[in-house]
Amino acid sequence: MTTKTAAVNYSDDQVAAIMAAAAGAGGKINAAIAGELAAEMGKTARSLIAKASRMGIYSAKTYERKDGSKVEAKDVTADAIGNILGLSEADTDSLAKANRRALQAIFAALANSKPLE
Repeated sequence: MTTKTAAVNYSDDQVAAIMAAAAGAGGKINAAIAGELAAEMGKTARSLIAKASRMGIYSAKTYERKDGSKVEAKDVTADAIGNILGLSEADTDSLAKANRRALQAIFAALANSKPLE
């Protein structure tokens, strides 16, 4: 039986340089730092990002809307509405197909309403 050895794409010195860059940037590497390091090492930015991800030191970009609010999946809002109204999973899945503003308006109205007795 033959054993295969994995090809080493990054030397120990390169891994140490990646770790040092992460330490200098607060413990995480972002895409900009990865691009700079990749250029110095003769690698692609995507390759370095993948290596940093495997090492657990890559911080992916966080997304925001134009108004500065955080991006949240419509499924989360639809699930919250479904829980308030006691909807089935199929009804909640159907509700998730509505537009974001409508879902947020419905959720806000339900959150501010008084429960029926």
